[in-house]
Amino acid sequence: MEVITKSSRHTKGLRQRSTVFFVIGVAMLSLSGCVGGGMDFLSEAKVDRSVATGTVPQTPPSTDTLSDEMTVRNAVTSADVQRLEGQPLPWANASTGSAGVIDTIVENNESGQVCRQFRTTRHSYVGIAKFYGKTCLVGGGNWQLLSFQPES
Repeated sequence: MEVITKSSRHTKGLRQRSTVFFVIGVAMLSLSGCVGGGMDFLSEAKVDRSVATGTVPQTPPSTDTLSDEMTVRNAVTSADVQRLEGQPLPWANASTGSAGVIDTIVENNESGQVCRQFRTTRHSYVGIAKFYGKTCLVGGGNWQLLSFQPES
């Protein structure tokens, strides 16, 4: 009997080697795109000059903020400072939903003018913040809010 088929010993090794080379080639091509495209060491760096930063323009206070300021002013000016004796004074503004606690009111008489300095918190839909302010008694028995600033 005569064997007329070829041995698969030579063809099997060639097929395995070509598959390995093919897989390595595909991996090299796919990785070269990731490395080469993102890092361009040879050319000059390009900077986007169209983007500019700056300060945010000062916006006028909202009607809610002004309403809260007047509510705090009314609470500070109507408080009996001697009776409070350092106790906190709560306030609430039903029209805005804001509320807070005035923890300090100091009354002084600067050059014949009665003024009250105060510190308060404001709990609003925007968040919780601390404020300090000053209100003074002006002509006609009216109180004027001179400052109402967020604490930094």
